[in-house]
Amino acid sequence: MSVSVLVANKITRMKRGIPFSIANFYGLGTVTSVQKAMSRLSKTGLIVRVAKGIYSRPKPLPSIPSIKITAKAEDVAKIWARIHKFKITPQGLEAAYRLGMQTQAPVKTVYWTTGPSREFKVGNEKVQVKHASAAKLQWINKPEGTLYRGLLSLSPEHTSVLMLRQAVQRLRLSQKETIRIIHRLSVLPLLKAWQLKLIELKNVLSS
Repeated sequence: MSVSVLVANKITRMKRGIPFSIANFYGLGTVTSVQKAMSRLSKTGLIVRVAKGIYSRPKPLPSIPSIKITAKAEDVAKIWARIHKFKITPQGLEAAYRLGMQTQAPVKTVYWTTGPSREFKVGNEKVQVKHASAAKLQWINKPEGTLYRGLLSLSPEHTSVLMLRQAVQRLRLSQKETIRIIHRLSVLPLLKAWQLKLIELKNVLSS
């Protein structure tokens, strides 16, 4: 069976509208043969190239079948980060908004990454990926990480202890776990400006 057929068969089993890396197909043949197969399939419309080395099967919009969705720009950014083994997470203002410390949702979709800054565009969607230090990307997908990045993007002078208390309640953790997290964050160098307010919050929760 030819590489082109093997690649096409694998693609037809993949979900529509979900980006994937060409690297997932290199086990089917030589790099050159897989790249040529992808190029041919792109010309037929079976797949769409949404970024360098990243493709997607178009997905018809249920309400308007003639319009096809290729992929979400943020999903492409995440695949890019996974390929290069970069850390990636929503920016601090997004975290602050999710916890109620920021009342207005960020106008732009921005992610922080340990990789280089760049922009991903799919159709009318745009996602900015900005380089940030590894220290700012600690505890990805963990409650303390969301709180940590939210604090990094706000000023302690304009954030009350009451607002902080309401924010940590959204983490839906036990009192013991919440206090442990607050203590951990209060000793971090990047949150030095927040130290007194976090200690005050810990005392309020402990009382």
